[in-house]
Amino acid sequence: MLDEVLTDLRAECADLDALVADLPDGPTDGAATWRSATPAPGWTVAHQIAHLAWTDEIAALAATDPAAFLAAVQALLASGEAPEHVVDREAETGAAASGGALLTRWRSARAALDAALRAVPDGTKLPWFGPPMAATSMATARLMETWAHGQDVADALGVTRVPTARLRHVARLAVRTTGFSFAVHGRPPPADEIRVELTAPDGGTWVFGPPDAAQHVTGPALDLCLLAARRRHRADTALVATGPDADAWLDVAQAFAGPPGAGRPAGERA
Repeated sequence: MLDEVLTDLRAECADLDALVADLPDGPTDGAATWRSATPAPGWTVAHQIAHLAWTDEIAALAATDPAAFLAAVQALLASGEAPEHVVDREAETGAAASGGALLTRWRSARAALDAALRAVPDGTKLPWFGPPMAATSMATARLMETWAHGQDVADALGVTRVPTARLRHVARLAVRTTGFSFAVHGRPPPADEIRVELTAPDGGTWVFGPPDAAQHVTGPALDLCLLAARRRHRADTALVATGPDADAWLDVAQAFAGPPGAGRPAGERA
C-alpha cells in the first residue's frame, strides 16, 4: 500500500511541477508568473510551492529524525506563535526566492521525503502536528495537500486539470476524517457511519461505508475532494446528501489538519 501511495504522490507532484516549471518570475504582458495571485488570500503561486517544499522537508524530518522534529515542535509551542502563522511565515520566506530556486528546493524536498518514507519500518508511527501516523498515512496526507495546493495553482493559471484515479486517496481521506471535520467545527460527530458513493473519474463507482447505512452522500468524486480540501463551496458541487448527519457533513467536510478557514465563496469556480 505504501508503495502505491508514494507512486501516486510522485505522479501528483510531477503534474504540478509541469504547471509551474516554465513560469517566468516577473511580469510578461499579463501572462501568468510565479507571482500570480492564487485563490488563497495573500498567496501567490510561489507561496503555494514554498509551502509544499517546507511541509515535505519537515515531514521528511519526522520520518528520519523524530527527536529533532519533536524538538522543533516544542520550540514552536514555546514561542506562542499560532501554527497557522508559522505556515504563512514559512510560505512568505520561501516565496522570496526565484522560481527556479524554489522549484529546485521542492524537487529536492519531495525526493527526500519519498526516500525517507520508504525507509520507515513497518508498524512505526511518525510524529506529526496532530496524532502520530504511519508512513502510508503520511504519504496520503502529502498527496492530498499536493493535489489541493495544485488546485490553487491551476485556478490561478486558469487551467482545468483532468481528474485521475489518484483522487481515490483524497476521497478516502475525506471519509476517514468525518469525525475530525465535525470536531474542528465544535460539533459532535455522527453516531453512525455515512454511506458515500462517488462517481470515479473513469465512470466507475467508489464506495465507502456500510451498505445498510441510513444516511448517504452521492455525487462526483472530484466534487467531494474539492469540498473536503475546501477548494470549492458546497453550492458549486453536485453532491447530494440524504439524512441530517450526511447533510451536515457536507457543510463541514475537511480532509486536512488545522483550522478550517473561510473556504471558497459560492460561485467562485462553478
